[in-house]
Amino acid sequence: MEVERLSSNLAHNHLRETCVICENLKAKGIHLYTSFICTECENDLIQTDTSDPKYKHYLKQLKKITTPEIFS
Repeated sequence: MEVERLSSNLAHNHLRETCVICENLKAKGIHLYTSFICTECENDLIQTDTSDPKYKHYLKQLKKITTPEIFS
């Protein structure tokens, strides 16, 4: 019984990714380079005015996103 619950939790978490902005596990969102932004944060970011203090938080979190290097 414990094994089934553990397997279910692992499968459930496997379908989720950590949002780079809110840092929570979410199932829906977009990928930007190597990072994931959940749908809720994406919508908040788009609708937030640049003079809103929340916008600075979004910028700080987005700075974590780096362009992946291409090795040839």
